[in-house]
Amino acid sequence: MADLPDTPADSEVDGKTKMILVAEALFAEGGINGVSMREIASKAGQGNHYAVQYHFGSREGLVEAIFDYRMDQMERMRERMLAAAEAKGRLDDARTLLDMVYLPQLELPDGDGHRSYAGFLSQYLMRSHSHRFGDFGGGGHPHLARVFELLRKRLSYLPEDVAQRRLVTASFMFLAILARYETFEDSAPNEESFEAALDDTIEQIVSCVCAPLRLTTGG
Repeated sequence: MADLPDTPADSEVDGKTKMILVAEALFAEGGINGVSMREIASKAGQGNHYAVQYHFGSREGLVEAIFDYRMDQMERMRERMLAAAEAKGRLDDARTLLDMVYLPQLELPDGDGHRSYAGFLSQYLMRSHSHRFGDFGGGGHPHLARVFELLRKRLSYLPEDVAQRRLVTASFMFLAILARYETFEDSAPNEESFEAALDDTIEQIVSCVCAPLRLTTGG
């Protein structure tokens, strides 16, 4: 197995947070069902092999804890983005709202954190049986909830299940470009930059999510 992404020094995080960060990285690489709780505890420096079960109860409890940890970090940026959008009268603008959904992932701390989270979220979305976008964590993230509320209002012409499916599909588009971040680091001067690729990807997402619904019937 490849080396884990960098995480904060042990002195900077408690044991529970260390397990969250290690689990996120291992889940991103090996799949949420492909990593044992014992391995997570060991990689996180826990002498007790049952430390994960003690702190989180189960694999699903650990997954929820990862989301809560990351959503709490992104809430601060979403709060600032919502305030800026409201001041500019852009709370009904689809690009502005979708930026609030996706761009905070770029600001996640701990070195390689945003790429580790991107891989983890990809694994979660492929594994999840939920058709709803945003069924992440245990709740308690009011700024994300407000973004979803505003986005749903913006997409009011779409049936609920269609809007939800489009947002899930769009997430894979964003995560694909985020996961390829490192491939842009050695780009030649005349090649597309990550910033340009990211901007174009989000424009694609806006077009796909906001497209009018066209239902076809068999002839």
